[in-house]
Amino acid sequence: MNADAPSPAPLDSVLLVDDERSLLDIYTQALSSFFDIATATSTREAEFILRKKNFKAVIADHLMPGGNGMSFLVRCREEFPHMQRVLVTGYMKPEMLLRSVNEAALYRYLLKPVQVADLVKIVQDAVRAHDLAVKNGS
Repeated sequence: MNADAPSPAPLDSVLLVDDERSLLDIYTQALSSFFDIATATSTREAEFILRKKNFKAVIADHLMPGGNGMSFLVRCREEFPHMQRVLVTGYMKPEMLLRSVNEAALYRYLLKPVQVADLVKIVQDAVRAHDLAVKNGS
């Protein structure tokens, strides 16, 4: 290895929160070549991880035992305003989605079953939105 060669830029960090380990594995596999991925199987575990590292985006399932992903994303908005928030849900109630988008200031929401290509594009866009928000100080 050439000692003068610049080291590759570190990957942007993304947090995935879902109580279904199989979905976390699929999401991680799809995103890990683009991002530094951390996973949590509960909102409680996710809140612990958020204290240890800075993330540019968080993708959270809506309904999980022991904690609602929507409420978690509202707390994320308050504590980490630049971190982009994406909600994954299997429920299509328009009023719930509208409330979620407004209360958590969601970047996007994804309906299950999530298409891997959509997930990758939305997370890439969310990370760019994070960087733009930080740059503009908004």
